[in-house]
Order: sequence, then structure tokens, then C-alpha cells
Amino acid sequence: MAVPDFQSFFKPLLEMAADGKEHSMKEAREIIALYMNLSEEDLKEMLPSGAQTKYDNRVAWAKSYFVQAKVLEAPRRAYFRITDRGLDLLKKGYDRIDVKILNQYPEFVEFHTMKAAASTESAEQETLQLETPEETLQKAYQNIRGDLAAEILEKIKGNSPQFFERLVVDIMVALGYGGSRVDAGKSIGQSGDEGIDGIIKEDRLGLDVIYLQAKRWDGTVGRPEIQKFVGALHGKRAKKGVFITTGRFSDDAIRYVESIDPKVILIDGRTLCELMIDYNLGTATMAKYEIKRIDSDYFTEE
Repeated sequence: MAVPDFQSFFKPLLEMAADGKEHSMKEAREIIALYMNLSEEDLKEMLPSGAQTKYDNRVAWAKSYFVQAKVLEAPRRAYFRITDRGLDLLKKGYDRIDVKILNQYPEFVEFHTMKAAASTESAEQETLQLETPEETLQKAYQNIRGDLAAEILEKIKGNSPQFFERLVVDIMVALGYGGSRVDAGKSIGQSGDEGIDGIIKEDRLGLDVIYLQAKRWDGTVGRPEIQKFVGALHGKRAKKGVFITTGRFSDDAIRYVESIDPKVILIDGRTLCELMIDYNLGTATMAKYEIKRIDSDYFTEE
């Protein structure tokens, strides 16, 4: 038989974790392969990129989706354990667990970047059939990128405040600010001024500076927090500021910075992760695909 779609691994994976113990991904792959009676040929089938087997990739995605839905947790690299939410999900006795069922959890809906939790698999399949190959590929790319951004954000939140401070330096340098990494790093987290976490050069010569505020938050940053930062900027007669958070900004906060002086840029958790992907910070390229078109000049006869 062919390797099933990755959603087919959801229920076996959750049932395996039902004992409440830590399980390794290696163990999961071995047990689920036996459970599904997959042949050696099935297990060796590669992805088009040739970078990984289709089976390993789909089991990994099943685990990733469950972690985002908070039905599994990842206590350490390549390991997982069931949560209370996962135990409750098992007790509901679904014959099959799929993305549609996981949409009952708000964390998963946000991760999956879906506009509505009521979407059905059949409707999604119909949409795919109506799309051109280029559109399908673009959507697949955006889905992979969105999933990666969500995973990066979880990693950031799971690390220390010191790691986040280093990340702020790295992303500003990657964007072309701060001069060298060493020069930029001297200013972050050492200002001590109320409402300001760091100061970084706008360019290598230091002709102007940018004031930073970095908040490792899970929730929403509202207008009051931004107003405090702007007040600190006024106290410094500063013209530019960047507020970076792992959370999100309220609509009121976003509207506020659009109409004030000094200029303040808001970078929420999602945007931060997108920048990390764009500038290859904490990410590595797994595969590249070239989309080619006809070269009309080649086929033109004089």
C-alpha cells in the first residue's frame, strides 16, 4: 500500500501516547509502521526533493500539528508526551482524527492560518482541483512558510529572555542596522531607561540611533504599552523607535503609531518569524524548486 496521508497518522500517534509516558519519534515511526502494515518499499519512498522519506515526513507533520493543537507536548527534541487535552480528545472516541477536528482548538486555528474552523476536507479538495498548478504550488509554499513561522515562534517562547535579547540584536543587524554584531550587542538590554530596552545605530557610522523595546509576551500588547515607549522616546528627543514582541499588537496600538511623531515600527511575533525566514536567521534551506517558462526568443525563427 502507499503511504497514507499525514492525517491518517493522527489517531495512531495519539493512541500510542495514551500511557502518559515520553515517547521518541524513532519509536513512533517503528510502531505506526507496524500498525499500518507498511512495507519496506513504502517506508523507503522519498519526497520529490529527495531530502527525506515520505513516511518520516508525514509522521513528523502529524506530531507537529498535535503539538500546535496542544494535544501533545514536546518535552525535549524528538520526543513527545500526551497532554490532558490529548487524553480528553481520545475519550471522545472519534473513528478518525483530522484537521477538521483539531480546528476546535483556537491555538491550532491560529497556527493553521485558517479563516474559519468550519472548513471541510471535501471543500478544500474541490478548491485545489480548481486551481492552476502555479496557484497550488504557491499555496503549498505559503502553508509551509506559515507552519515554519508558527514553529519558530514556539521555539522563541520556549527559550530564555537572554536568548530573545540576542535574537533582537541578530534581526536588527540582519536588517542592516547596528553596524557590526559586536557594536550592536553592547547596547541591548543595558540602557536601563524606563520604557527603553536598547539603543542601536541606524548605520555603521552611527549618524542616527534607533531606540528599542523588546517584550517576550504571549498576549496582546495594547496602546498603553506603546504610549509608555513613545513617552520615553520623547524624553530622549528620539525620532525613531522599534517595538518588538513575541505576542501581537491590538488594533488600537497599530492605529496609534500611524498618527504620531516619532516614527515607531511595531514587529509582532509573526512578523519577527517572517523576517527570520527571509534573512535565514535560525532557519536552513531544505530544498529549492525552479519554476520555468517558455523562452519565446529561442523559438522565434528570423
